[in-house]
Amino acid sequence: MKISANKLLQQIPGAITENWPMGERFARGLNHGSMSVELYAPQNEDPQKPHDQDELYFIIEGSSLLLIEDSEFECAPGDAFFVKAGQAHHFFKFSEDFKTWVVFWGPMGGEADLP
Repeated sequence: MKISANKLLQQIPGAITENWPMGERFARGLNHGSMSVELYAPQNEDPQKPHDQDELYFIIEGSSLLLIEDSEFECAPGDAFFVKAGQAHHFFKFSEDFKTWVVFWGPMGGEADLP
């Protein structure tokens, strides 16, 4: 399976929803089992709420700050971030060209930590 960011960008903005009154800022690219890969390109604000699955972000382009619970991180192309299922998080102060891959996987509630 293969997907390109440029192809997914053509699907953004997506459907208008309560959380996304100007259209969804993500597009799903790949699915297999519990895993999904999406492209996320927020604009103006990031209205994300905690997710039911663990997730990884791989920054593609632009810059941003990412708040995960009480920890703040600078984001640049090539960076990767892990967010446990249920953790509050959002991007802010992002550039107009900010884009990131998002990978969701695993059981609802997230995977258990190893002993």
